[in-house]
Amino acid sequence: MNENVYCVIMSGGTGVRFWPMSRENKPKQFLDILFTGQTLIQSTYKRYCKVVKKENIRFVLSRIHVDILKEQIPEITDEQIIIEPDRRNTAPAVAYASAKIYKSNPDAILIFAPSDHLIEDEESFVDTINQAIEYVKNNDVLMTLGIKPTRPDTGFGYIQFIPKKGQKICKVKTFTEKPAIELARTFIRSGDFLWNAGIFVWRAKTIIDAFKEYEQEIYNAFMSDLSWYYTEKERQKIEKIYSNIKKISVDYAIMEKANNVYTIISEFPWNDLGTWASLHEKRPKDENNNSIIGKNVMIYNSENCLIQMPTNKKLVVIEGLNDFIVVENDDMLLILNKNDEQSLRNIVQDILIEKGSEYI
Repeated sequence: MNENVYCVIMSGGTGVRFWPMSRENKPKQFLDILFTGQTLIQSTYKRYCKVVKKENIRFVLSRIHVDILKEQIPEITDEQIIIEPDRRNTAPAVAYASAKIYKSNPDAILIFAPSDHLIEDEESFVDTINQAIEYVKNNDVLMTLGIKPTRPDTGFGYIQFIPKKGQKICKVKTFTEKPAIELARTFIRSGDFLWNAGIFVWRAKTIIDAFKEYEQEIYNAFMSDLSWYYTEKERQKIEKIYSNIKKISVDYAIMEKANNVYTIISEFPWNDLGTWASLHEKRPKDENNNSIIGKNVMIYNSENCLIQMPTNKKLVVIEGLNDFIVVENDDMLLILNKNDEQSLRNIVQDILIEKGSEYI
């Protein structure tokens, strides 16, 4: 394995679209939502151990989740943990981790990856990542993994690429973040759009240069002076930066603006497990396409539902539901039409305002 390759696992999300299972104190990435015996973050860590040295893996997350991370992956050290004082979306997190790693290794090649995706063909995935690493090693580009879309989905970002005969690595023409359904259908029909997997590969210097050109505020905050990294000043400095830095994704901040963005067309099966409906796709189902978790569930005249109940003695009887999500966790019950699940983020915000943080 290349000594200069690092993986940064972005672990700070709250997983609100998996409420009520995903909660502030234990979000989705720390749950075994597929009932495999491993949490999502454990699976992600093991996957990237096939690509980079274990000691070159970093985790970006909130301080409140550090103990959970250490409990689930006890072999990691404090040096592998990068703590964000607040959630400011992905651009500040990318800038912070990139600058910190660059300070210790100016030749670093960085993989940025979500902590909660499902990738089933890991052999194909590893091969794709290694191709991306080799390309960015020799080219000054920002690489993103693009997934061939299987349906028009409004929850994903889309990459329009410039096809190059016989090549998997192509220049990106445009990024479109979470389009409306009709536009998503147009993208699928065109054949030259991919889903943005949110997995990025680049040299540390390349991303730093991109921030300098396109996001001067973030560059000045994290990258213009590296002297305070790995010193006693770092925590205080970072807390001050995060109290003022704007919230923006790396897609909006850099990827939509830069002219050296490339994508590698990826063939492996991928699921971002971003919603209950995406989880429904991966779980075993009955003859009516219902995915049912719970020992005491009786279901009649219902199709395409995801039902998840606690493993207790409560008898649950469901009749006449189509395309619904029914999930109980502790003292919370969610009943939601799958077509409306993109609204769950707003629903959770309403719960916070009207009922308080104990339910979040």
